[in-house]
Amino acid sequence: MEFQAKWIRSQNIEEGVCPVFRRTWAVDRAVKHADLYLTALGVYEARMNGVRVSDYVLAPGWTAYKKRLQYQQYDITEMLEAENELTVTVGKGWFSSPMPGWAESEDKSRRMHQPKGILGEIHITYEDGQTEIFATDSSWSCGESPVRFSEIYDGEVFDGRFETMDWCEAEEFEWSEDILIPQEGPWIREQERVSAQNVIYTPAGETVVDFGQEVTGYVEFTVDAQAGEEVWMVHGEVLDSNGNFYHDNYRSAKSEIRYICRDGVQTWHPVLTFFGFRYVKLEKFPGVAKPEQFTAVVVHSDMKRTGYLRCGVREVNQLFSNILWGQKGNFLDVPTDCPQRDERLGWTGDAQVFVKAASYNYDVERFFRKWLHDLAADQRANGAVGQVIPDYMPEEKPSAAWGDAAVICPWQLYLTYGNRDILAEQFGSMKRWVDYITSETTEQYLWKGGVHFGDWLGLDAPSGSYKGASREDFIASSFYAHSTELLIKAGEVLGHDMADYKVLYHHIVEAFRKSYPEYFTQTEHVLAVYFGLAQDPQKTVDALAEMVVRDGRQIKTGFVGTPYILHVLSEYGHADIAWDLFLRSDYPSWLYSVGCGATTIWEHWDGIMVDGSFWSADMNSYNHYAYGAVADWVYEKAAGICLLEEAPGFEKVKIRPMPDKRLGWLDASIDTRHGKVSSRWCYMEDKIRYEVMVEMPAVVVIGRREIQVQPGSYVFWDGVNL
Repeated sequence: MEFQAKWIRSQNIEEGVCPVFRRTWAVDRAVKHADLYLTALGVYEARMNGVRVSDYVLAPGWTAYKKRLQYQQYDITEMLEAENELTVTVGKGWFSSPMPGWAESEDKSRRMHQPKGILGEIHITYEDGQTEIFATDSSWSCGESPVRFSEIYDGEVFDGRFETMDWCEAEEFEWSEDILIPQEGPWIREQERVSAQNVIYTPAGETVVDFGQEVTGYVEFTVDAQAGEEVWMVHGEVLDSNGNFYHDNYRSAKSEIRYICRDGVQTWHPVLTFFGFRYVKLEKFPGVAKPEQFTAVVVHSDMKRTGYLRCGVREVNQLFSNILWGQKGNFLDVPTDCPQRDERLGWTGDAQVFVKAASYNYDVERFFRKWLHDLAADQRANGAVGQVIPDYMPEEKPSAAWGDAAVICPWQLYLTYGNRDILAEQFGSMKRWVDYITSETTEQYLWKGGVHFGDWLGLDAPSGSYKGASREDFIASSFYAHSTELLIKAGEVLGHDMADYKVLYHHIVEAFRKSYPEYFTQTEHVLAVYFGLAQDPQKTVDALAEMVVRDGRQIKTGFVGTPYILHVLSEYGHADIAWDLFLRSDYPSWLYSVGCGATTIWEHWDGIMVDGSFWSADMNSYNHYAYGAVADWVYEKAAGICLLEEAPGFEKVKIRPMPDKRLGWLDASIDTRHGKVSSRWCYMEDKIRYEVMVEMPAVVVIGRREIQVQPGSYVFWDGVNL
């Protein structure tokens, strides 16, 4: 829409204090309809006559701000009175907080000095047909708000005694309006409320509130206090081996709230920032803290739950829960790596390894389409894709398996949801990424000469390395092949001539096989097979299986190999070893963290080591969803719900379960664009009972039997004398 409004900002307000903007007006006629259009440079909370205009949290969200800024539209018809006041409080948010916290750069300095401001219009249509528009300009007022400080990493300071009394004229200023777009992503909302389980008094003499679940959001508390008393909370994820509060892994992020009380009983929570936490340490709190005074408010993008996993082993069910909480905690407008420390960035590598599992667990089509539009907007002139999107690290070089999110994510969304528009929107970006690799490599048809993350956090890493033992050029070249292949498939879906890229792909595969006739790590074996590069896949997987057994039936893969290793083993006759890895409870394994009390997925297999010490303080998140990608193996291989490329969106489905007696039973279902599909198996003495329910045509594979079925419910038996 065309705005009449001007950008406005505050004048002469103390540094750090969040400004509040105000417009007052009277209504003397019957109102037919009224809308508020609003956006901000920063994050805002808008109130009409003292009441929030919506349940949108942290509006206007996080986008590639230089090119794309969402505005919101709110129906305020029922909120109007005879005398009206609209107030809008603005914090730094993602727009001008010091992100990332560990690095200094010109781009970061530029962003930190950007102005906080708003642009908006109130549109009123009266019953007599007349219309009125109140647009932001210098006639609006501005003052200091009770929010004395707010930013993403350090938290929020709020003075409950403060009332804005001194109002001055807002200042108009120049900022682009060409970047404005209607709301694209799902709204960010308060989704759940988690009551505190306990108040702990630690050996170090600390008072700590335990919510029993790691969440992303903020704490709401109720306190009876005298004016001037203070509530001071610091957030944390874990306790140390002695049971004391631990915060070092937040690095430079203070992650705290300070609330200065007014007289009496009061309830409060922050509104312009968020935290990742399970625990809060009470540095100051009036009176004796009780659990019923504290609630963790869970905040994330609005997503419909679509996938469900349950089984006969308690620890595995906890793992399923951890995967879901990891997704919820990191799907706050952008798919972030973690929600707590001085990072919280949209790492592309994490997004692409998890996108399949994410799209089964929740309906994330709208969420990812918005983020992919930002990826395309922030894509560099030469086609490179940054390590994070929005690109808050433009000085850093692109990496294989991270930048490939430009191709992998759109393709997976198309497969899961069957929407060709996703490919049409992103095809140019996908092509530019592949072309970038082609132009930047130092050796034709391979990707050499780059700087990459390798198999990030692979357990076979040489001492002192984060990158794993797999060859970086091997990984880069394999993803070059994979992205080129997916680009060809996307182009063919859209009806484009992909002949040149087919020739390119042929040369890439040929060069890869010539340059890498041997594979030396678990991840190298996995990628060669999963990406269709191994000349003899069965032989390669047999060698992988032998390697896993020699390694003590332990996983050695990092971010790159882990999402695929169980798929590869299962597909080529080694499902027993895949199950061994999945059900392993000793370190390293998915269930090791469960045994340590995890309620989300860890960044490191040994975030808490066997002796109870911490892996490190510098890079040790306890809510990092990437390794939760194993959920897509549970859906696709363990439960056997197979998404078919020739039938995107689950128009038709193949169900081929691979059960294991140790699990007892497994129940999986996905609500798809073509209806619900569920697969359940359970061991009953010497037999396996399979139950299948589909709302689309399906082929069910039980052992060597293949049965075509139409929508309905079916029961099959197999496995006599197991």
